[in-house]
Amino acid sequence: MTAKIGYDEVEVGTELPAASFLVTRDTLVRYAGASGDFNPIHWNERFAREVGLPDVIAHGMFTMAEAIRVVTDWVGDPAAVVEYGVRFTKPVVVPDDGQGAVIEVSGKVAVKLDDKRVRVDLLATSAGQKVLGMSRAVVQLS
Repeated sequence: MTAKIGYDEVEVGTELPAASFLVTRDTLVRYAGASGDFNPIHWNERFAREVGLPDVIAHGMFTMAEAIRVVTDWVGDPAAVVEYGVRFTKPVVVPDDGQGAVIEVSGKVAVKLDDKRVRVDLLATSAGQKVLGMSRAVVQLS
């Protein structure tokens, strides 16, 4: 696969299509099984509260993975992401209420780099709180 977006098609400020990702307790259990991360803060409400959290929280790596989907969906090729990093600023709290939580992600081209690469800055929020800081990806365009 190759990127479906051409370097000459984008400018600084180009906005990527935003997306929302539902996170439920079921999602967390499935992710724990796939990742091997069975830390009880991700599935045991009593334990999460005992260690000072407001409730069960989503895995940081899960949150990070959901956020980059905005970029991979836009560019059309996951392999086009050549760098990606974030800072975890707030947890995604996932209540056991039958509705869960929503991670809302938007992004825009922040810098055009050499070699047909761009830096995309992402904004990821949940319940009105920024959950990832310095969320940036370098993407190889066609």
